[in-house]
Amino acid sequence: MPIHLRHIEVSKDVVEVLELLLENARLGNVTGIAFTCTMRKSRYITNILGRCQTNPTFTRGMVAHLDDELAQLSAGLDPSHTR
Repeated sequence: MPIHLRHIEVSKDVVEVLELLLENARLGNVTGIAFTCTMRKSRYITNILGRCQTNPTFTRGMVAHLDDELAQLSAGLDPSHTR
């Protein structure tokens, strides 16, 4: 049976943002995080940590804002004007 090597696609923008978040977390600037991320095979992870966990009302507002941006993307609109 022949061996097939697969090219693993790495999202450079995802890596860049995660490195920036990590750097800022180490400096104490990132005090909480609520996230979802996609994995291979249509899997995903969600989690809530730090101040996002201890202040869920504020975090729900942030997540609602993200939901609004995703709704605009789904509708084919540019969500950047909401920032």
